[in-house]
Amino acid sequence: MFSSKEQFKETFLDKLNGMFGKSLEEASSMDRYMALGAAVRNHIARKWVKTNERYLYKGERQVYYFSIEFLLGRLLGANLLNIGIRRFCQDALGELGIDLNELENLEADAGLGNGGLGRLAACFLDSMASLSLPVHGCGIRYKYGLFEQKIVDGYQMELPDNWLKNGNVWEIRKPDKAVIVRFYGTVRMEARDGRLRFIHENYKPVLAVPYDVPVIGFQNQTVNTLRLWSAETVSAEQGLEYSDLNRCKRLENIQYQYDVDAISEILYPDDTHYEGRVLRLKQQYFFVSAGLQSIVRRYKRKNGTLLEFADKIAIHINDTHPALVIPELMRIFIDEEGMGWEEAWQITVNTVSYTNHTILPEAMEKWPVEIMHHLLPRIYMILQEINERFCRHLWHSFPGDWDKIHQMAVIADDYVHMAHLAIAGSYSVNGVAKIHTEILKKEVLKSFAQTYPYKFNNKTNGITHRRWLLQANPNLARLISRIVGDSWLYHPAYLASLRRYSEDAAFREKVAAIKLANKEKLARHVRNKYGITLDPHSLFDVHVKRIHAYKRQLLNALHILDLYNRLKENPDLDIPPRTFIFAGKAAPGYYLAKRVIKLVNTLAAMVNHDPRIRDKLKVVFLENYSVSLAELIIPAADLSQQISTASKEASGTGNMKFMLNGAITLGTLDGANIEIREEVGDENIIIFGLTADEVLQYYQQGGYRAWDLYHSQPRLQLVLDQLVNGFLPAPGEEFRVIFNSLLHDNDEFFVLKDFFPYAAAQETAGRLFADRQRWGRMAIHNIAHAGFFSSDRTVSEYAVGIWKINPVVIGDPYMVGMDRR
Repeated sequence: MFSSKEQFKETFLDKLNGMFGKSLEEASSMDRYMALGAAVRNHIARKWVKTNERYLYKGERQVYYFSIEFLLGRLLGANLLNIGIRRFCQDALGELGIDLNELENLEADAGLGNGGLGRLAACFLDSMASLSLPVHGCGIRYKYGLFEQKIVDGYQMELPDNWLKNGNVWEIRKPDKAVIVRFYGTVRMEARDGRLRFIHENYKPVLAVPYDVPVIGFQNQTVNTLRLWSAETVSAEQGLEYSDLNRCKRLENIQYQYDVDAISEILYPDDTHYEGRVLRLKQQYFFVSAGLQSIVRRYKRKNGTLLEFADKIAIHINDTHPALVIPELMRIFIDEEGMGWEEAWQITVNTVSYTNHTILPEAMEKWPVEIMHHLLPRIYMILQEINERFCRHLWHSFPGDWDKIHQMAVIADDYVHMAHLAIAGSYSVNGVAKIHTEILKKEVLKSFAQTYPYKFNNKTNGITHRRWLLQANPNLARLISRIVGDSWLYHPAYLASLRRYSEDAAFREKVAAIKLANKEKLARHVRNKYGITLDPHSLFDVHVKRIHAYKRQLLNALHILDLYNRLKENPDLDIPPRTFIFAGKAAPGYYLAKRVIKLVNTLAAMVNHDPRIRDKLKVVFLENYSVSLAELIIPAADLSQQISTASKEASGTGNMKFMLNGAITLGTLDGANIEIREEVGDENIIIFGLTADEVLQYYQQGGYRAWDLYHSQPRLQLVLDQLVNGFLPAPGEEFRVIFNSLLHDNDEFFVLKDFFPYAAAQETAGRLFADRQRWGRMAIHNIAHAGFFSSDRTVSEYAVGIWKINPVVIGDPYMVGMDRR
């Protein structure tokens, strides 16, 4: 700990001088940010080393959490908060004439994730370290993120997300721990010492270089590690010069350089073409192989033998992207460690656990055999053996039922089914919300759940309440601490003590004043960036998440169009002023989703400039949704739209972040919305629409007749016709694809079926919002019941129920009475 502000300032200035050779006056704001980040990282370095030493000394089981995404957001503010020195730094820098808030805002959001999957992984990392659990992350160091979204004339445009253009002050490159990952080539078999050996030849090597990022626990001395792998050429690492090669070799080397760089170039390359699919599979194997080689090498260095590997090491795969952990671990055990199949398989299955994150059949990942065989020849051989033995085992459970065995096979119909592989090769399979897990067990993975009931369990998702309340909404956090104390920071269930204050008018007014201030802050951002003036006293109705048909931003947009029609017909319609706020990215190749973005922006252009509706409606689409933007939007939200088609959303975590900040959920009985309702009660949430059972029943019957609704409901017919009859200020065929998806494709996600229940729910929300005392009580109840949805609770359940690990306390807290920001 810095002993004084003078020492801190001296350390900071020394770092600034040493890194940039500049005085404080000469240094840019970015120079100052980088120097501060480096000083903070150096400050925790000893704790980082001590944490790893303590883990080795204690010999407790360690967990490695493999995820294709880690959506970290900005780290400077979070790290200062977790260390407990943010206010101290703010004051010290202030004496130097530096605004800490300005430096925090300079940091780029790390381009390591896209949506809920990656943000969940980031929240888990925070909770794991804060609970002193020996768990580390493993992922890819993407040079560019998914993409930077720009909205041009209402259309989404994708630009490179060059988040590393100024470097990443939090990472430490460790070339001495690099490993080789092998692609392509051939496999030769030979008998040696009485056993069959497999030799991978003529492969293309890729050097995997780790970059370690510290994960700082909240005001304890734990510093875990997020290890991110970057792909580099082996020739470059060995110093091979182009002059040593003839022209042909030079061209080959250029192509090799390009192919290698592409592996860790960008998150989720476009897989609508063959090369993109190959690249995605390369990425998955790259970080899986690099991570496992590193883990096994370190374990052997300490223990010598791998006999107790599964007792000391747990590998958790976050969805199916890292499912190649299973054959790769088998490869290492068999080819490099000389184990027999049965021994290797037993250790592998007892090491690996798997979280499923989807119910959508089309999202169940599978890879063409042709690609797998060509790119990863040895891995494919192991997959064939896994499949053969697995199907043989299934024969004993379902004798003669070839159809069922075919449906459950790891390899079938010329595809490798990754979810099947993950189930077969792991000891635990968990869903992420009660309803999600039940649908997996009863519908999507029914045969697997019948065969392996002991593997299936539920772990409802959670969010880190420190990031999403203490950091994102500091004024509300301070108010809560003044009322009920600081214990909720460490034990979020203590938030429940706020319930009794829902009847305290003075407390409600203070909560409402903080909400208004947050809305004013967001309104300033919107005015400065987009030139749109928002009324902070209006109902901020927020729908921010990945743009996808099942998340039903379209339902929201159609309702806005309907509300606009009603206001034009009756400008005196008794509704509270509404501000509809959208944000989210559509996948570059997802044409329908990108048209929905265009529709929302077209509505905004029409509605926001129509004086006839007297500013009762405003629509705004905030571009380039990110963690830092979410930290601005979520504390300002009054209404949280969680309106996915029931049975489609595995859990959701945005719903939890909003309720923690006092927003009221308007949603379907889907994902974690069900458990939110159980916590807050029917009177503190607004639920509408088809249930999951009703949706699944419709699917079994082949759906419903969308045209019948169109012809029988004039209000709905008008809205749909306006998509294609020239009413909207856009070319006539602009939204034909949306119209066709609802009527000609028979409304797969029940947008029209749920339209009127949704409109009624929105009217209910308006009436409740108009009753400010009632709304205030609802908001406080949501905050009070959000403690259950902390990732501290979720991670504790993983630790006890799946990983069987214990906390490893590193030392005393950094200091007593640390600031709460």
